Amino acid sequence: MTTDDEARAAFAAFVRAESAASTRFAYLLTGDRHHAEDLVQVALARVAVRWERIDDPAAYLRRVLYTQAASWWRWRRARPPESLTDAPPEGAAGRAEDAELRLVLRQALARLTVRQRAVLVLRYYEDRTETETAALLGCAVGTVKSQTRHALARLRSLAPELAELVGRPVPEVTR
Repeated sequence: MTTDDEARAAFAAFVRAESAASTRFAYLLTGDRHHAEDLVQVALARVAVRWERIDDPAAYLRRVLYTQAASWWRWRRARPPESLTDAPPEGAAGRAEDAELRLVLRQALARLTVRQRAVLVLRYYEDRTETETAALLGCAVGTVKSQTRHALARLRSLAPELAELVGRPVPEVTR
């Protein structure tokens, strides 16, 4: 096996290992399954071009996903918003309360900035540390902390029903 064949095999194994997690991450960034799949394809193409020069391909992939989502978000402002239909989203099995919580959370996340959404997804969905999140987004740990604080405050103000849906009282904001 030549080094080109080995590199292709290593990249193929990487794609198989990271595809599902990358697609979930992209979906949480974009809120649209098809857009997320396109985003992952673009990101994987960029990783493939630099495959042999990348030290941490998973981190690089997430960074590309984030930067591409931010770029696409800028031009998407002119695009008409998607609307929910009476058909449940793909894979939406579970109790009605879970479905309601997912819908409210999805709508609330869609109203955050791309960076705030990325920070929350990495910190709470992927259970990353502040340091890991900062490294993946290419920013300082302090930025991750402040973006997390701002994003959670914005979620509380935009969707107080989230706290009610998970059975927690809505905290009063004091300044």
